[in-house]
Amino acid sequence: MNLCDRNTVRRLMASYGISFRQEFGQNFLTDSGVIEEIADAAYPTSDCTVLEIGPGIGTLTRALCERYRRVVALEIDRNLIPVLGETLADFDNVTVVNADVMKTDLAELLAPAFAEGPVAVCANLPYYITSPILMKLLESELPFWGVTVMVQKEFADRLCAAPGGKEYGAITVSAAYRGKAEKILKVPADRFLPAPKVDSAVVRLRLYGREKPIVPKDEALFFKVVRAAFGQRRKTLTNALSTGFPELEKATFADLLTKLDLPADIRGERLSVEQFVNLSDLILEVGK
Repeated sequence: MNLCDRNTVRRLMASYGISFRQEFGQNFLTDSGVIEEIADAAYPTSDCTVLEIGPGIGTLTRALCERYRRVVALEIDRNLIPVLGETLADFDNVTVVNADVMKTDLAELLAPAFAEGPVAVCANLPYYITSPILMKLLESELPFWGVTVMVQKEFADRLCAAPGGKEYGAITVSAAYRGKAEKILKVPADRFLPAPKVDSAVVRLRLYGREKPIVPKDEALFFKVVRAAFGQRRKTLTNALSTGFPELEKATFADLLTKLDLPADIRGERLSVEQFVNLSDLILEVGK
């Protein structure tokens, strides 16, 4: 069964009496070359378990099953479970779970996989919930090797942005703190069925795990500083932090920026991860 053939996909969906569900962001990839590249990027060798989020009709799932030891596929749409039963019938190394990733205890689900060896994430994420899913994966602190995801091109630009640009934001800093993001390839909208209104891109985030290059003294405070810095982008960092930390004097933040050799009128979008860590450590000392 060629799941990259659009007529085959339409016939398959029709045979089960189901249609594409916009509320789940269902846009199925029909480019075999892109499928191969995404699957190859998930992990360097075959000795790996892959968590796939949103397998759809199983197009990418099949490619992952061909390459890796085991695949655990989380699908929220119960109407697609029997479809996956057919399209994945010739693989014995896949487990399909009908569940919402946002409501799933990933540590419990993947405990056997983590006990066996490395685990990576690979997914074509729905646009409407990309950020929440990615943040859940990152904030879980589970020992994933990496996260390879297809996302809206604009979101990919944000994940991979450098300090100083308009794409650089809180999600950029959060991802860069936990790993190194790189764009693998761009995917035009016409490679999907049905075609979305925007182009996509594949990003691989290679996670640092316990080997983060720099770690703040108080991680919760670090993320609070990041959120405050980008909460009001048009404000200077001093003013944004004053709003985020009303218990501290505005002059305090001006003094801290001076200690870090940063201009008084700098905005949060110009700070690197390391500078945010150093700033949060200074705020921690002041707040004691």
